[in-house]
Amino acid sequence: MLSASEDIFRYRSSSKKDKIMQKSITRNGFGLRFAILISLAVLISTLLFFDYSTFLHDPNNIFTFLLTKQENTLTILSDKTSLSNKIPDSDPCTGRYIYIQELPSRFNYDFIKNCDALIDGSDRQPNICPFLENYGFGLEVENSKGAMSNSSWYCTHQFTLEVIFHNRMKNYKCLTNDSSLASAIFVPFYAGLDISRFMFGNLNETVKDSLGRDLAKWLSRKREWKQMWGRDHFLVSGRIAWSYRRKIDNMSQWGSNFRLLPESMNMSMLAVEASSWKNDYAIPYPTPFHPSKDNEILLWQRKIRRHKRPYLFTFTGAPRPQLDDSLRGKIISHCLGSRFCKFLDCSQEDNCYNPIKFMNVFQSCVFCLQPPGDSHTRKSIFDSILAGCIPVFFDPASAYRQYLWHLPENGTKYSVYIPVRRVEEWNPNVENILRGFSEHEVLAMRKEVIKLIPRIIYADPRSKLMLEDAFDIAVKGMLERIERVREVIRNGSDPSVGFGEEDLDKFTF
Repeated sequence: MLSASEDIFRYRSSSKKDKIMQKSITRNGFGLRFAILISLAVLISTLLFFDYSTFLHDPNNIFTFLLTKQENTLTILSDKTSLSNKIPDSDPCTGRYIYIQELPSRFNYDFIKNCDALIDGSDRQPNICPFLENYGFGLEVENSKGAMSNSSWYCTHQFTLEVIFHNRMKNYKCLTNDSSLASAIFVPFYAGLDISRFMFGNLNETVKDSLGRDLAKWLSRKREWKQMWGRDHFLVSGRIAWSYRRKIDNMSQWGSNFRLLPESMNMSMLAVEASSWKNDYAIPYPTPFHPSKDNEILLWQRKIRRHKRPYLFTFTGAPRPQLDDSLRGKIISHCLGSRFCKFLDCSQEDNCYNPIKFMNVFQSCVFCLQPPGDSHTRKSIFDSILAGCIPVFFDPASAYRQYLWHLPENGTKYSVYIPVRRVEEWNPNVENILRGFSEHEVLAMRKEVIKLIPRIIYADPRSKLMLEDAFDIAVKGMLERIERVREVIRNGSDPSVGFGEEDLDKFTF
């Protein structure tokens, strides 16, 4: 039994210890709270300054999904919309995402499977099948006999651009599977292959127009369509845009009425030749060169820069016997009458199907005459630029008012323009005009032509070029076009005004 003094001592000792422990707990509690605050500050700093671009580059990445999953901020109200804020500014693909609208195979892949039913527009090929090989590039040129470099050259047809473009788009670096993130919707409809089924047949117009009409109805029912009612949709054609604007319902009339359908008028079309409507845009015809490396382009430019050119000018094309008084007929006569001109007759054998033959001619000439063909433009324009041959134009609608994204605004930097107002009265001496250019002027123009080469070729879809090619420039131009429409909507204006209207002054110069 403890004494009173011992009990008092124990109480005082115990009380003292309790006070010491209480002070210790108080100090430790404060330290713990301080440590938690410091940890939170470090965590917030890390989150603020961490670079998310690696994760956010792919919109289909699960991390991106967790960060950006929210309700679609696009508001559909009386055809008006606002931009989604779902993509952070740090994402390198901001404003560049494209969604490929998956279509039933009858609108694209079935044409390739049944290519034996598609004619190429000449009597030298039974069908277009060989030209659909290798992503739409055609058969590879195995031995160019010195006319071209060792690889990446193909027998490319002028009408296969929609297949080439689709294959490039599949490897576009800013694709998304989430259409609400997309700045543009790509519609891979092979419209040119569609109309090639009835090029020369007197088919009922209902048959001619059926697939395009089906596509328009199919698209208009999709969720993606209702975001901007199709004004963020675009498609590509390997044929001229005029082929889809048949105004007359007549079995003998060429083409379809696809671009006159209300739904189609809300979309934009990239084609090898634009029409006078504001929602048609021209991009280059495909050439035979489809490089997979930047170095292949640089080596080719060096080769043609040093190439000797024994002829002053050339015309490469087929005569039109039924149009003897045409501009083409006069130019052929002029070329045949000059010892400074090299004429390549495209009506003979495979002169203009075999790239070895026409590239040899283009590389041996200083100037390449480019009068209008069956329409304003010609594939030969881009084949000649590829060969370093200075193009000579006779109509502003052949290039200057067509390829606004791909060719310089100042046409005199890379070409010669000889105006023709009335063909029946036109009889200039082309040879004398071309001989009037000094050597310094010719070298300056050729330098500009050779600089254009990366911009007018379509690279191999498996490539990762640093240089911008025709595909890159076309996509950038279309994205800018759609962004301008969004700006109109943001400003409260009607986006349909002027979107799909005809511009009668489009080809004036």
